[in-house]
Amino acid sequence: MKKTILAAAFCAIFSGNAMADSHGSMVADARGVVKQFFGSLKGELEQGMKQGGPVTAISVCNVKAPMIAEETGEKTGWQVARTSLKLRNPDNKPDAWELTVLKEFETRKTAGEDVTKMEHSEVMTLDGKKTFRYMKAIPTAELCLNCHGSEIKPEVASSLDELYPEDKARGYKAGDIRGAFTLQKAL
Repeated sequence: MKKTILAAAFCAIFSGNAMADSHGSMVADARGVVKQFFGSLKGELEQGMKQGGPVTAISVCNVKAPMIAEETGEKTGWQVARTSLKLRNPDNKPDAWELTVLKEFETRKTAGEDVTKMEHSEVMTLDGKKTFRYMKAIPTAELCLNCHGSEIKPEVASSLDELYPEDKARGYKAGDIRGAFTLQKAL
């Protein structure tokens, strides 16, 4: 009897550690995917800014960002996207889980947590499959204010209005949570 209890306890501890290790590995992998996606997107945005300023960068976001997300997903096996509480593109609308996490990020920011380090992950069942989900907050940098700030140049506002007639992604200040990278992968 004692051996059975000890074996069960050992299995519970071992499987708990294995699950924690697996979760940590998935988080590390997700961080790498975000770094890859953000690096590609940032490079394209910087190139757009050099070529034609914010108006050109807007078209990069409109056309290239979804393609970069898709390419990153194909290379890595993750579903890759961005979302926000204040949407520019309605196609990026958060689902219920993402909405909860975005609101949690705002609460954490209000409590003084560093936006650049904010992330959240968990395993859940989606469509009958265990799925690992991960979100990383996107801080608003000074450069972002050209298209997401309170004082946007008329030509930038005009381009935004044309491409995104339902745009809500304005009025940010440096350091605000602009949104989040959101990833998922079936386990």
